[in-house]
Amino acid sequence: MMLSRNAEALFWIGRYMERAENHARLIDVHYHLQLDKDTRAGEGELDSLHRWVRIVDALGSREAYEAQYGSYTEENVLHYTTLDRDHPNSLITCVSHARNNVRSLRERLPSELWDAANGFYLWLREKRPEELLHESPHMFYGRVKEWTGLFLGISHSVMPRENEWHFIECGRYLERGENTLRIIRSAIQTAACEGWDQAGAYPFLQAVLRSVGGYQPFRRQYADGLSVEAIMEFVILNQTFPRSLQYALNLLNEHLRGIELQDKTLRLEHERMIRQVRKVRADMACMERDDLTIDSEGMILTHWLKACQQLGLAFAKTFFRMGEASA
Repeated sequence: MMLSRNAEALFWIGRYMERAENHARLIDVHYHLQLDKDTRAGEGELDSLHRWVRIVDALGSREAYEAQYGSYTEENVLHYTTLDRDHPNSLITCVSHARNNVRSLRERLPSELWDAANGFYLWLREKRPEELLHESPHMFYGRVKEWTGLFLGISHSVMPRENEWHFIECGRYLERGENTLRIIRSAIQTAACEGWDQAGAYPFLQAVLRSVGGYQPFRRQYADGLSVEAIMEFVILNQTFPRSLQYALNLLNEHLRGIELQDKTLRLEHERMIRQVRKVRADMACMERDDLTIDSEGMILTHWLKACQQLGLAFAKTFFRMGEASA
């Protein structure tokens, strides 16, 4: 029987690797937004400040950032969100935690996974903020997505479909659901700062589509039917797009059901967890496109984000003992 500390380490391998990719995608959203804005009007100093503040709010603590860095500059923000080892949610911290958890389970996991996690960490730890700007942040974060894609591809190719696999995938898809919501909310908040309206919100949500690789699939499905509601329907309710909230919850349910347990008490808790995921999915099944009209408060996004966070707490309560793996 798998020890709970191993289950926790596996779950957080999936979450941390997915979170690293999300950092790259979320920052890329803001660069897409800025490129779009630059084609329409010049950026003032206040606009630039707001852009960096929004990234810090999305990926970390504004109070911690300001205490350490003071001013908001591109170099400071990229260092804080990407390379700052004192920031518990920076990209390098996430990759380091994932690597450490893979290392603690090397006897249970394919060696290729360790090679990928270790290579990713060694590449990242040598980077400096000035290099990010020299290479262009877009290229750098594209490389981050390639590293996380390598890890994902190896896990899909060589891991037996046993409990270890299912715990990693549960962590991945729960994190992905939350991340998709955070990316959308960040874009919505940016749009709201500039005066919310349907026409004004569209460029921001279009940037979301591009950041999650969904622009072309969206256009194939909706053709010229471009609207805020259509974009929201695609990234939240689409059953086939891998980064939609609906898809993430469906795969979470599938992998959760794939976990096999011997202990009778734990099986009962496991079944309760499955029912909780089923309730969230049933709630989503009742949603229609008209329900996705978003106001400047983002109430729908907040509702689903809280639901995903509750699932994370329930997962920990069901399977883990506190303090036995990096979380």
